[in-house]
Amino acid sequence: MEALTALLSDLPLWGRLLAFAGMAVAAHGLVLAIRVMANLVIAVRTERKHAKLRSVTSMAASALIFTIYFVIVGFILHELGVSLTAYLASASVIGLAIGFGSQGVVQDVVNGVTFIFSDLLDIGDLVEISGQTGIVKAISMRFVELENALGASVFIPNRTITNVINYPRGYIRCIVDVTLTGDPAERDTAEETATTLMHGFYEQFPGIFLSRPSNVGRTRLSSGREFVRIKFRIWPGRAQPIETIYREEVVAAFVGKDCDYKSWMVAVSFEVEDRPEAVRPRLNIVWPGGN
Repeated sequence: MEALTALLSDLPLWGRLLAFAGMAVAAHGLVLAIRVMANLVIAVRTERKHAKLRSVTSMAASALIFTIYFVIVGFILHELGVSLTAYLASASVIGLAIGFGSQGVVQDVVNGVTFIFSDLLDIGDLVEISGQTGIVKAISMRFVELENALGASVFIPNRTITNVINYPRGYIRCIVDVTLTGDPAERDTAEETATTLMHGFYEQFPGIFLSRPSNVGRTRLSSGREFVRIKFRIWPGRAQPIETIYREEVVAAFVGKDCDYKSWMVAVSFEVEDRPEAVRPRLNIVWPGGN
């Protein structure tokens, strides 16, 4: 370090200025190279923690680059006769002025850091933020990016986020229990009818589903009532077609074969399903039918 200082002191003014500028550019290039390498390493990993590290790496690199240029500018001004004390005081005043003039940006950054270093949000989570529902694709210093049910990217400024609804299972589980009546053969036919209508409903309304619906199988209660359970994994807030159209189709099909069949025999409910914490939702996932 002393040798470098002595070498710089022997250079003319223009030489020292060029040396400082060269060190800044070299340091900037080194930081960018480290960030690129880190992103390449992170890109090959699929774990959620590595996806979050992209935002942390970007933030750290930006802060480091700013610090490098701030210090180098101070050295250059010192060589030109400007006091470092005056430089730091001026920078503080300018920083305060910029901070007051861009409070929204500052709030975005503060909230972004909070989201990154907390478990409130994570990449791959199904969430509802500011009236927007989607899967979290990125968390940056300014925005949270969601991908909604239509495949569109939604960018929500961090400062506008006041509450977050997080669906830890990655979907809403909608259950339709269809009561079976008649003899065993008629019950088999009724189950096939409910399953056929299920597949047709999925083809008609694919936009409400996060995965294909499935026939879980039959259940017999102690009272003797038997029903077949149809399971849907859907986007939040999109259950109305199931509660109306699918239910009415099933009731109409069964009433046509059994005039005593009642609408209450097709029940729609919502349940929480146990699921390993390590498994997170992704678009276009096909879930096993029996789980």
